[in-house]
Amino acid sequence: MLIVKLAYLQFVQGPSLQEREHQMTTSKVPIPPIRGNIYDSTGQPIAYSTSTQSLYYTIQPGTKKEEGRELAGRLVEVFDKYGDKTKKPLTAEDVFEDMDFGGKVQPSTQPRRLKSGLTDKEIAYFSEHRDEFKGIDITEESIRQYSPDQVAVQLVGYMKKLSGATALDKYKDINEGQNDPTLKYLDSEEVGFDGLELMYQNELRGRNGLKTYPVNSQGRIVGPMQLTKPVVGNNLYLTINKNVQLATQNAIMNQLQKIRTSTNKAEYAPNARTGYAVAMEVKTGKVVAMASMPDYDPNLWQGGISQKDLDQVQYYIGNGAIREVQAPYADGKERLKHPSSLVNLGSTQKPLTILLGLNEHLITPATTWPDPGYFSFGKKGTKYEVRVKNAGGEANGTLTPAKAIAKSSNAFMSKMVGNALYLRDGTKGVDVWDKYMKMFGLGVSPESGLPGESKGYINYFTEVKRGSAQSALIYASFGQQGRYTTLQLAQYATMLASRGTRLKPQFVDHITDNEGNVVQSYQKEVLSTVSFPSAYWDTIEEGMSQVNVHGFEDFPYNFNRKTGTSEQDVGGHNVDNAVFIAYAPAEDPVLAVAVVVPEGEFGGWGAAPIARRIFDAYDREIGLTGVPKKLTETEKQAS
Repeated sequence: MLIVKLAYLQFVQGPSLQEREHQMTTSKVPIPPIRGNIYDSTGQPIAYSTSTQSLYYTIQPGTKKEEGRELAGRLVEVFDKYGDKTKKPLTAEDVFEDMDFGGKVQPSTQPRRLKSGLTDKEIAYFSEHRDEFKGIDITEESIRQYSPDQVAVQLVGYMKKLSGATALDKYKDINEGQNDPTLKYLDSEEVGFDGLELMYQNELRGRNGLKTYPVNSQGRIVGPMQLTKPVVGNNLYLTINKNVQLATQNAIMNQLQKIRTSTNKAEYAPNARTGYAVAMEVKTGKVVAMASMPDYDPNLWQGGISQKDLDQVQYYIGNGAIREVQAPYADGKERLKHPSSLVNLGSTQKPLTILLGLNEHLITPATTWPDPGYFSFGKKGTKYEVRVKNAGGEANGTLTPAKAIAKSSNAFMSKMVGNALYLRDGTKGVDVWDKYMKMFGLGVSPESGLPGESKGYINYFTEVKRGSAQSALIYASFGQQGRYTTLQLAQYATMLASRGTRLKPQFVDHITDNEGNVVQSYQKEVLSTVSFPSAYWDTIEEGMSQVNVHGFEDFPYNFNRKTGTSEQDVGGHNVDNAVFIAYAPAEDPVLAVAVVVPEGEFGGWGAAPIARRIFDAYDREIGLTGVPKKLTETEKQAS
């Protein structure tokens, strides 16, 4: 019986028992994955990962702030003595801020990165004197670096450690049911938290590596380590052109400075502090530039941003080109007196108003109306009478629909489209209006896929309840009943340029693996189309080609455009926002641009010059005719 039992153990149960023994005596240590890089359309790096040795600190139970300050001072003494002398030195206050004793930025149990890029001498010193620095640890890790030029930082996004990112639905149960150790997320690894870093987290992440050690029953290593190297994530090649993007960013900041201090009354905009722009190719949907300015240095997020830094950049972290971002005022009461990044369309609405009027047969391309400078509605001679005025109360005389766009007549839009639609359809006219807005991407998602992109805010249904269907349609007709993002305006402009094709905004051209092989490419994606008679498109293009605008005096191409001075009630007083859309060349549109400058006053002065610089940059780098334009020596010096 004993012999039979031994044979059974050896030959039947032996393999399973050996496997169990192996599992019980093997220790697996995961190695975080190496994240893929993000490049611009020409292959210039925007976000990339580098391997480094970093010093982390974990707050020990019972440690007081005074002890933290003392530790920070001793750490800085070591940094100063053994650290890289070519880098900006850290102060004790800097290090103490990064310790985040109040737990305002990250949970108290989460290690805080105090310094990256440790030298060999720093590593050796801290390894030998570890007992003198309670709570510190040296970790080899992959650090996310962002271009020092700060290229489209809000679009690219930033990263946080997984333990601090579980507020996002994507990461709440990220490891649930995951049995593959190479795909299981680690609490210590950094993950995309906004922008493209979040949108393409799965593609960029890669796979964990593993260090496998044989150990005995006492947990001691008893054999050689087996290494499974981490897999590098895939790389993104964006549609963003770095040089066009930087030109866009600089154009906004220079224009803001100019209009805040201008002596020209028409240009002067003392409260203009932010600006947003999107440049989108008409035929492909590729976004070559997206700027939300001012921006900030996303490298501040490395290892967890300090409260001091967060306070300074909190109003610039969000991408105001795709979502609502509040005005950058620290005082809450003052902030409520200024518009956010979402503003009314203003007169940029008018080409679509005319298209609606034509397609609904409220007007024809040849319709005329003598514009006296205003349009009145409501019971005449009473307090209920409302007078809609043109800018400056200007009487434009006899107008056709095209001339009404060129002259930007509020009165024509109100009388001939808004009020006419109400007289024909009553309250149902608001539904008709809403249908056309959504056809052109206003009040619906742009469907770019970017996290947090806004549909904008439509107010005409609210105005029906607060005022009337008549007032809702009249105010909407000249752009005062909907607040939208700059991306929505750019998508709308491309739809005007293409005569009715609504394209998905594209930010990634293709994805490659670590060997450079293309694993995914992106093609033009048509979201929807509308079909109107050519005469209707001809009408709005005729009007848009005649709009008076500043900054384009020597522009070498025919182009269609519309300025907008978006009036808005904010905090009990009116402000004017500068809005501008344009596309060029007019005969064969290649690029559409949308610019928004909250409190920038007149669109033709506050926003249009920014668009001109974007067109010029695109022409230099890519070419509005398909070939990059060579600059003359004079133009090179001027640029």
